[in-house]
Amino acid sequence: MCGRFTITHPNEALAALFDAVPGNDLPVGPNFNVCPTNTVAVVTSDAGQRRLRAMRWGFIPGWYKAPNDGPLIINARSDTVATKPAFREAVRTRRCIVPASGFYEWSTGDKGEKLPWYFARADGQPMALAGIWQRWQDVDTVAIVSTDAGPSMAGLHHREAVVLERADWPLWLGEAGHGAAVLMKPLAEGVMNPPVRVSTAVNSNRAAGPELIQPVAA
Repeated sequence: MCGRFTITHPNEALAALFDAVPGNDLPVGPNFNVCPTNTVAVVTSDAGQRRLRAMRWGFIPGWYKAPNDGPLIINARSDTVATKPAFREAVRTRRCIVPASGFYEWSTGDKGEKLPWYFARADGQPMALAGIWQRWQDVDTVAIVSTDAGPSMAGLHHREAVVLERADWPLWLGEAGHGAAVLMKPLAEGVMNPPVRVSTAVNSNRAAGPELIQPVAA
């Protein structure tokens, strides 16, 4: 599952990495506490032309009459994304990539407190999170696809975001034919650094700054 993430790589670097044309309305970074409903940079592909675009994190189905007409949808489960009415058209025709420098997950302490952990790739590169998007009125909105947790999650949660490897980007973006469903799987062991315990300051959606990803004693 993915409920908060960071994006510390500059937009110019993301555009170069994904070979995408950047939009002029991308969010200014770095952001060490990306929260639902924030504007995020998203990679899409149209006839092979990739774009880095601004979208609202929080998928709004077409039948919503207002953004808060139903639950806030930030994740879509891999096992139901192709059958749920809210997602099935998007996963066929509007797949995208959400770049992230890292993400947070929480464990429960002895006293029931929420203890945050930070995950990042071992190679220091941005993560390419699998996403689906939907235009609602004049706003483009996105959800991150989740799957069953693999070894990288270290037992902290039973779900994890689908992280795509570079070789799989064309298939997920619809540039390499059909069959993208096979990509919705846990990340292989060793791709991520071991999770790092960080300050509970990140539990607030108003928290900001690089100190949020600094290790603290577990």
